Amino acid sequence: MPRAAAAPKKNAAIIAVVGSDEGTVKTEAAQLATQLAPADAGDFGLEILDGAVDNAAAAVARIHETIDALQTLPFFGGTGKLVWLKNANFLGDNPLGRAASVLEALEALAATLTAGLGDNGVKFLLSAIETDKRRSFYKTLGKLADVRVFDRLDANRAGWEEEAAALVVERATARGLDFADGEASELFTLLTGGDTRQIENELEKLDLFLGHGTRTIDAGTVRRLVPLTRAGVVFELGNRLGRRDLPGALALIDQLLHQGESAIGILLVSIIPTVRNLLLVKDLQTHHRVGGRGQQAFAFAKAMEKLPADATAHLPRKKDGTLNAWALGFAAADAHRFELPELRAGLRACLDANLALVTGALDDRLALERLVIGLLAPAPADNGSRRVAA
Repeated sequence: MPRAAAAPKKNAAIIAVVGSDEGTVKTEAAQLATQLAPADAGDFGLEILDGAVDNAAAAVARIHETIDALQTLPFFGGTGKLVWLKNANFLGDNPLGRAASVLEALEALAATLTAGLGDNGVKFLLSAIETDKRRSFYKTLGKLADVRVFDRLDANRAGWEEEAAALVVERATARGLDFADGEASELFTLLTGGDTRQIENELEKLDLFLGHGTRTIDAGTVRRLVPLTRAGVVFELGNRLGRRDLPGALALIDQLLHQGESAIGILLVSIIPTVRNLLLVKDLQTHHRVGGRGQQAFAFAKAMEKLPADATAHLPRKKDGTLNAWALGFAAADAHRFELPELRAGLRACLDANLALVTGALDDRLALERLVIGLLAPAPADNGSRRVAA
């Protein structure tokens, strides 16, 4: 019976830094290049090949240049060298990455890496923003190399807030900064939208602003200094909806449309989730007496943990199955501004607006404005009914 081929061993001399988080990938790769290049080899210890190319022919040429560099001994018999294929843009699911000539060249590079880099101190560093993990070259890297993946958080995915919040606190602590309370850190997290480059830029700004005095960041400072990203504008629209701030909500819708956001996107990403969360929270408050008027997000999340399983079975969850408490917690701060029948009618109105946008029955802006006005306009105070507080 023939012996199975031995699995290739991971090689500490081969490192790949990949992922959709462009800022982190570039920073990490640059730091590794400084660490891995032999200090006593001078300029000859680091050979950089620019992997950002315009066409398949240039990609093939760059890959073969990389192979040649890996197979060339260090100059003057030095202690080694680092070959860095930098910012490669032909490893993703794009026309460059799908080109047959590029795939063939990558197979040759994979074979070179599998054969080993010898004992001459040659090391290989690859950095790339977009990578197709289904391709054989990436799978070979996974078997051979120390692969470090840095992907951006998806602000459209449930539960991203908690991951982003942990990242924000970690980066702030590294700078000697502290958030005054949960409101400040939550606001900073949502305004920066989980974008690590934006997080670093805004923390650096706050670091310089605070100087050597107090190192505590309060919510007011965040509001004054941190601008709205796309995710931040989406969050702020939900915030204005929750506060029944009709002029503010209409102004933000106008801003998003002006920035090129689609009306259906605004509806699905901000308006419907806000109304749905308000409805879910109002229902919990009405039938299970959870939380009080204007309760803060973190306190409401703790209160939900005490509910029986059947009371929370219908609530949105993260990938790991735990409750997505952040979004519901923010809704809890504003649910007192609405009545349960209002929110039920509001969710039905959202579905009607969705249909109108898909079918083109109404102008996009008009459909959103009509919906928001219907959601936020105070209820008429007749027959003794309560007028909804704005």
